[in-house]
Amino acid sequence: MLDTDGRQLVDLTDRAAEFCRGQGDGLLNVFAPHATAGLALMELGSGSEADLGELLDRLLPRDDRYRHRHGSPGHGADHLLPVLVSPSLVVPVIDGRIQLGTWQSIVLVDLNRDNPRRRVRLSFLGSVPR
Repeated sequence: MLDTDGRQLVDLTDRAAEFCRGQGDGLLNVFAPHATAGLALMELGSGSEADLGELLDRLLPRDDRYRHRHGSPGHGADHLLPVLVSPSLVVPVIDGRIQLGTWQSIVLVDLNRDNPRRRVRLSFLGSVPR
């Protein structure tokens, strides 16, 4: 269980790396079973977090324009986030190590102020030993 209270991004990279340790070769599937959250591969620590926040504010304004109106103002935008930021992603794994680019991190993107309790499911599909 993750608590995203006050955070739009949660870095999952270390958790994913630990999950894959010792798994061999295969694919890591990361899934957020929520209608208002998504997963992304992105650089962290270089200002990209604020840039993403500003981009999503422009694309998904927090106001009363949405037909989906329960919850806090602009909550309808939360339900559109997974259209732009997929709730799942797949990462290759070689010899138990996730194969991310130099600056890539696995992050949960969550703009929903009404529900800070999140789950992320990790699964591994490995190759069959010969």
